Amino acid sequence: METDIWQEIEQLYRKFQKLGISEAVDYEKYYLYSLITHSTAIEGSTLTEIDNQLLFDEGVTAKGKPLVHHLMNEDLKRAYELAKKEAQHNVPVTPIFLQGLNATLMCTTGNVHSVMAGSFDSSKGEYRLCGVTAGIGGRSYISYQKVPAKVEELCTILQGQQKLAVTFREQYELSFNAHLNLVTIHPWVDGNGRTARLLMNYIQFCYHLFPTKIFKEEREEYILSLRQSQEEETNRPFLDFMAKQLKKSLALEIERFEASQKKGLNFMF
Repeated sequence: METDIWQEIEQLYRKFQKLGISEAVDYEKYYLYSLITHSTAIEGSTLTEIDNQLLFDEGVTAKGKPLVHHLMNEDLKRAYELAKKEAQHNVPVTPIFLQGLNATLMCTTGNVHSVMAGSFDSSKGEYRLCGVTAGIGGRSYISYQKVPAKVEELCTILQGQQKLAVTFREQYELSFNAHLNLVTIHPWVDGNGRTARLLMNYIQFCYHLFPTKIFKEEREEYILSLRQSQEEETNRPFLDFMAKQLKKSLALEIERFEASQKKGLNFMF
């Protein structure tokens, strides 16, 4: 089954490239806006793609929607811009690099936390100094004392794996595994999901791959795939979910492009 879906993905990818979709004026910009919108929506943002387009391009805020949602989206946009810039130089994934991404996407919504173990500033990408639990009845993540060593270990593995991943599927699955493992460590008090999705896309940028979108309407399945992989200690449920998201992302972009090409120009008076 996995082989079949990857064959379908490769066929869609070739079609996407043949159609020259990404070469259209401002295509990458608006697709990036879509990535951002879906990523923040998973965390509760109410801004739509149109809202973000007006916010990013014209500085217009969405009437009646919380300020924090606007700040969250603007911060993530800056983090994606940083990631794309660093990807041009294939900057290695290090703890400092990851903390820089997290600091950028948390710069206006983070704050100083004072806990038993001391104080840390979530707006500066500093690791948590407290325990965290995900959701009602959710799992507890590793103790904060183990976070620095685990992030260091993950970065070392990723640096080695990036040199070994050669095929289309290997490169995508490496990016998916990076996402899964970073969010499983949960190094920060907030922004873990956004940082993990950004890391996934960063690795894809480095390989010049089409960046995978996780659709906000499939948030529940996304969380369940993460939880299943974490509980069963296998990456397969998450890799299967992400392959479906990649296929859907490509198929929708092709469908929208072809639909736009079929439309004629009808004058309206």
